[in-house]
Amino acid sequence: MRVIQRIAQTPADLAAQSAALAAIKPDLLIAFGSVEHFVSPNFASILRSALPGAVLIGCTTAGEITPDGVDDGTCTLTGIRFDASQLTRANTPLNGMDDSFAAGERLGRQLAGAELKAVMVFGPGVQINGSALVDGITSIIGSSIPITGGLAGDGGAFKQTFTLGPDGVRDNAIVAVGLCGAALHFGHGSFGGWEPFGPARKVTRCANNVLYELDGEPALEVYKRYLGDHAKGLPASGLLFPFAMLGEDHSAVGLIRTILGVDEASGSLTLAGEIDPNGYLKLMHASTDKLVNGAESAAEAAAQMLNNPGACLAILVSCVGRKLVMGNRVDEEVEAVGDVFGSKATLTGFYSYGEISPFTPGASCKLHNQTMTITCFSET
Repeated sequence: MRVIQRIAQTPADLAAQSAALAAIKPDLLIAFGSVEHFVSPNFASILRSALPGAVLIGCTTAGEITPDGVDDGTCTLTGIRFDASQLTRANTPLNGMDDSFAAGERLGRQLAGAELKAVMVFGPGVQINGSALVDGITSIIGSSIPITGGLAGDGGAFKQTFTLGPDGVRDNAIVAVGLCGAALHFGHGSFGGWEPFGPARKVTRCANNVLYELDGEPALEVYKRYLGDHAKGLPASGLLFPFAMLGEDHSAVGLIRTILGVDEASGSLTLAGEIDPNGYLKLMHASTDKLVNGAESAAEAAAQMLNNPGACLAILVSCVGRKLVMGNRVDEEVEAVGDVFGSKATLTGFYSYGEISPFTPGASCKLHNQTMTITCFSET
């Protein structure tokens, strides 16, 4: 497997940087960039022209991850040429949030096959139920196939995100690629670093990923009371205070939910994934040091699962909420991951509105929030 990477600083750089990738005749091109890049004239056609044999996949971001750290307003292009592995591409339109599970089923039918070893998927970051999307894919391909990826960003605006796939750049398309073949080595890891605080609150009314009541009170009212002055910045300030999901017995289930939107009229909160109607929620907060440690743990888990000392590609999908907490120290979590993988790994990735990964090897895939999720692969 060969990997080559270039960074387009501006849309005007795209043609030259994509042409440089043609040297290895990549089978797969992964693009993570700002909205400005993706909506620039002829973005997809420039990539197709430069790399006619490559499967194109990617999405817009709330920050681009490179081996040197974190950028904003750029487009990272990573080309991969496989020695023996094969690819299966899939894409489907998303017809509103309620279509998320069915969209996952449609992707699963396109991807299913005897040689399928892993799936990477990227979807819109707004007007999507990421949990239902993952469940839909899993319902077709089974829980033994790891699914990783994330939901697109738009620089923290939460208005309009874009994906790149066979139909070019779209704001309502979910795109995926299946990795197939015995030569492929695949690893993944996902960790947070957030800590819960305050009392657990009972979910007393919700519908899918919309939370209406906690302890019989309007959820938005309870949440504002906790946030204090931070409530003035909702929904953006909600990224700093996600919820930990707890089971009926108050036990941790390992999932975090970020607030994506608020509805003053109904007093509800829209979360990034589905909520257990019988469970509890608890507020969380974090420090930069704990988030960096979480990123390191994710890298260690992925590298151990990969179990291949050769060259590899590591795709880092980290939540935009982590970026807000870390501020000008955000490069530190990328550096921590790079230290684990060493010089033989090429890093790429983005800050997202939702991360997709199994908890552990062999476990079913879940939508995560506020984590660093790492996908790595190589060939032998």
